Amino acid sequence: MARKSQRAANAKVREQQRQALMRGDENAMPARDRGPIRRWVRDYVDARWNIGELFLPVALVVVIATLFLGNNPAFAFYTIIALYSVVLVSVIDAIVLGRFLKKGLRSRFGEDNIPSGTVMYGVMRSFQIRRTRLPKPKVGRGEYPNPER
Repeated sequence: MARKSQRAANAKVREQQRQALMRGDENAMPARDRGPIRRWVRDYVDARWNIGELFLPVALVVVIATLFLGNNPAFAFYTIIALYSVVLVSVIDAIVLGRFLKKGLRSRFGEDNIPSGTVMYGVMRSFQIRRTRLPKPKVGRGEYPNPER
């Protein structure tokens, strides 16, 4: 009986955190999304166009196209080349994003104040489709956060 009540309590906490992510209420967010450093990373990633956002839609189109037209070897070859091209460009874009994030974080918060995993947090966010990101984007495209203090 205690396990059921504990599960119910955990489910309630997770639901409250999910609602906080939807609202953008930083006080009730999970610990991984809290703080000015994570907020700055989210705003920086949300302000730029990310090639990684295109990966899931392109992969879905490739899977569907391969399902219907996969027995044509020339078509299959070109769809795989297209998918690998998107992957390669996405990885390059993620590397560039990581370098800009490191530079901006160092200038804004200092070398010693950046928790480990912060850059990867931003890179992983860049691969999510913008409409599905949680916490929701607070800035529009091109509205970069100020890198200075």
